Amino acid sequence: MQIIKSFFIGLMLLVPFLKGYASELKDSASFGFDTYADNNDVQVYSPTFELLKTVSKNWLVGVKLRVDAIAAASIRLGSSPALAKPDAQATASKRSGFDDIRYAPTFFVSYDDGENAATVGGYYSSELDYVGKALFANYTRQLNQGNTVLGIGISQSADTWSPNNNRPLPKDNRDEQKIDLSINQLISPTLSLQFVYSYMNSKGFLSSPYPFLIQNGTFIGFENYPDNRTGHAFALKGLKYIDDANAMNFSYRYYVDDWDISSHTLSTEWLHDINDNWMVGARVRYYIQTASNFVKPIGGASPTDKYIAVDYRMSAFDSYDFGIPVRYKPSLESPYTFTFSVDYYRTSDNAYIQQWFGENSIQAIYTTIRVDYEF
Repeated sequence: MQIIKSFFIGLMLLVPFLKGYASELKDSASFGFDTYADNNDVQVYSPTFELLKTVSKNWLVGVKLRVDAIAAASIRLGSSPALAKPDAQATASKRSGFDDIRYAPTFFVSYDDGENAATVGGYYSSELDYVGKALFANYTRQLNQGNTVLGIGISQSADTWSPNNNRPLPKDNRDEQKIDLSINQLISPTLSLQFVYSYMNSKGFLSSPYPFLIQNGTFIGFENYPDNRTGHAFALKGLKYIDDANAMNFSYRYYVDDWDISSHTLSTEWLHDINDNWMVGARVRYYIQTASNFVKPIGGASPTDKYIAVDYRMSAFDSYDFGIPVRYKPSLESPYTFTFSVDYYRTSDNAYIQQWFGENSIQAIYTTIRVDYEF
């Protein structure tokens, strides 16, 4: 079954941020369309376009454009959907259509000589109240006749806030640095393992300008977090080729930071070739985390608190995700590949979600449709 074979070979070369070109750069184009909708009236529609063009045997240039069209009550009402009244729009910009639209182009250049692969690029994102800019660079080296791959990836962002509620911020910047180190080892012809260590450091205004806390009818304050955050993540990923019709991938990730948040993420995916044209799969992901060291139980905050948590992601919670991916290739010689997936996501019941959204948990459906063309 050729779909499983080609899929597995491509994944064996996968490292953070760096696309596996399988030591052969090719011209290609792709178009995708992602959707997201949850029970808090948040809807996101995201068309994406990517073009890769070889300029020589070893060099390739690429461009990717993503547009996120967002409809959300928290943007439209300028406050909590559970607390705001329909006419309370004084802090929100008057917009027709979607409540916010984000434009995010990425440009990059890649080099691949079969043993060494490198990518450098830049990213820019513009939305209603936020501008993001980033530079990234990645390098991999194949050793031991390609059975071992070492990788490093570095990215640096410099983002700027401009709140549409005209709230003065203590800082208007948000900068983040990330470093990934990886080693990928082919254990056997049918099993590949990868270990990844990630270092992350964020500085500046790390909360959101809009969420606020009201307690017993009293305004406690706007969301406010420490202006520095350092995190470390350790991940183990595996790819198992079972037979010509079946393959599996699995991963475990542990994260910890100096806000005392630690998390565990477990995921696995099974892929099955129905025939030479169709592949279908099933995946599941489970996530659990502890609370930050400054979050307080609902009702326990004070106006004198230095830090105020409103976002449920600062509290302890867990979540799970179930998904079904489908891939179709008209023929072995066809330059087209079609991919579709649908996922269901749900968090555990959480008091912070209830306070801000008026729902016990977040439940969401998100989908992806993608067409790839090699020319």
